[in-house]
Formats: sequence, C-alpha cells, structure tokens
Amino acid sequence: MAQDSAVFSAQAERIKTGKGFIAALDQSGGSTPKALKLYGVEEDSYSGDTEMYGEIHAMRSRIILAPDFTSDKVLGAILFERTMRAEINGTPTAALLWEDRGVVPFLKIDKGLEDEADGVQLMKPMPDLEALLADAVGFGIFGTKERSVVHHANATGIAAVVAQQFDVAKRVVAAGLVPIIEPEVNIHSETKAEAEEMLRDEILKHLDALEDGQDVMLKLSIPTQANVYDVLADHPKVLRVVALSGGYSTDDACAKLSHNRKMIASFSRALTEGLSKQQSEDEFNTALGGNIDKIYQASL
Repeated sequence: MAQDSAVFSAQAERIKTGKGFIAALDQSGGSTPKALKLYGVEEDSYSGDTEMYGEIHAMRSRIILAPDFTSDKVLGAILFERTMRAEINGTPTAALLWEDRGVVPFLKIDKGLEDEADGVQLMKPMPDLEALLADAVGFGIFGTKERSVVHHANATGIAAVVAQQFDVAKRVVAAGLVPIIEPEVNIHSETKAEAEEMLRDEILKHLDALEDGQDVMLKLSIPTQANVYDVLADHPKVLRVVALSGGYSTDDACAKLSHNRKMIASFSRALTEGLSKQQSEDEFNTALGGNIDKIYQASL
C-alpha cells in the first residue's frame, strides 16, 4: 500500500514549517517498567508483558486524548510498534493522531543497542526492517526514528554511528517514509561538547552525499554550545532538527532548548513528568497541559 501523496505532502509541510514539538511516546520493552513506575504503576501491579503493554497503552491513550494534545502545539508523535498496531477508541492509533488530533505519526524502528565499543553504542540488527516499514506505510505512518548513543568523543565510534544511521535512513526513504536520525550524545559525557562538534561534522558529510528526494530529520541531544547544530538545520536535505531531553528535567530541558533557535523539542520523559495514573482527569490534563505549554514555548 502506497502513502496518500496529498496527506504525505501536507504532513511534510507541517513538520517542516509548523510551530510546536514532536512528542516521543515510544518507550520500548526495556524502558517501559521505568516509565510506568514514574506514572505510579509499580511492577507488582501487572503480570507479564501483555499486562505491562496494556498499562503503557492506556497511559499513551490518555495522553493522546487529552484536550491539549492537539495540532495547536504538538506537530508529531513517535509511536512504539505495539502502539502503531493498537487502537484507541476503536481507531488505529496513527489514524486517530492525524485525522482526529492533526498530529503527524512516526514510528520507532530500532531494536535496541549493542554493547559499547569505541565510545558508542550502535543499533542492533533489524532483519525484518523492510516488512516493518511496509506495515508502517499501511498504517499511515509518516516517518521513523532510530536511536544510537555516543558516550565519548571517539572519532572511530562516531563515524560508525553516523554511517549506520544513514544506511538505515536510506532504507527508510526507499520505503516512502521520512527517517529521524537519532545519534544521542550522553548528557553525562565528560567530552560532550567535543563529541557534538565531531558528530555535527560527520553528519554534514553524509548529508552532502544524499541524493535528490532523500530528505531526513535529525534528533539530537540539546548541545552544550547553543546553536552548534544550526548548519544542520539549514541543510537542504533536512526537514527539521529536533532535540531529545536526555534525562534533563522538564524545566532544565526547556531552558536549555530555548537557547537553540533552530531546534524544536522531541521529549519523552520530560513530557510525562508529574503525570500519574492516580490523578483525576482534571489533575492529569492540567499537569500534561502545563508540560505541553512549557515544551511548546521552548520550541518557538
């Protein structure tokens, strides 16, 4: 099934020029228990993966259906594969996001990280990637996100991370989707600023080598030196540069992001900070609305 070209064009224009941020609702199996614990759901309150994923889907559904989670401030949302395949109120999640909320749907496609080598963690193999991308197109997904991690300013490791990211990105583009390339720099790295400059330069080489029609997005840690990624945001092959919160609190992440004029947010933990399953609908919507507003303002 091919993408609807008119819908795809409208989504691309929204991502490229719209005001707002991209919500990251893509916690995977490894990070789901921690996300649920922060949401007030302890591990002893569910049994097995099915119940765990049911709890996280209920949390994500509650966020997506909240009155402030609309195109007024949210440009896109990154989904976990199970969330893409699930429904909210009888409607496939991606369809509800776009048709009901005006929010562009993305899909997390990586399968986790390899052990650290040369100061980085590469992505694990994705043997079924083409099948997953075909399913994503069928569900109305606009783009994908794939994450690797840079821990140290190691030229060999950073070159390997960026090369792998762009190899995957080209497969995503070939499937008709827009890839978000995410080589996260560990915010606790003692060589964070140096690593970010090396990463910027390596990404630039690969961007310059892309062919016509191979447009990408970038998701990067908020840099130590503000605006160090402006040259990437200005590149003709880049639709948008978005920032991950990387473990900063909502307030810290927003404060740091606000100094970077050409990055918008794509926060996960910072978006859900202070939310709890035990909250009333009014309490939940007020807390989420406050986070959405802070992140939106920092993305302007």
